[in-house]
Amino acid sequence: MDEDLDRLTQAELVAEVRKLRAAIRKHRDSTLHELCWHHPDLWGLLPERTDPQPAVPEWPQFMRGCIHYRQSLDRQLPAAERVGVEFDKSDKTR
Repeated sequence: MDEDLDRLTQAELVAEVRKLRAAIRKHRDSTLHELCWHHPDLWGLLPERTDPQPAVPEWPQFMRGCIHYRQSLDRQLPAAERVGVEFDKSDKTR
């Protein structure tokens, strides 16, 4: 699956690592409502050209999943700042 890496020069490999690290940092540094978005741009960095369509839960199951995710943040990041910022859909084009 990663045979393309065998054909890259050292300089090209370093450039690829830097590009992937930048994308991982961008995703890692997501905050607030950005945490809830689908991220095909991140997966698009992989060499295989597929367009996987996710299975999307129905609304009740989806909302229960959101609640569990938020509860996991309370457990995993109890000292993280809590803010009351409302979602502004004008900030997102997705």
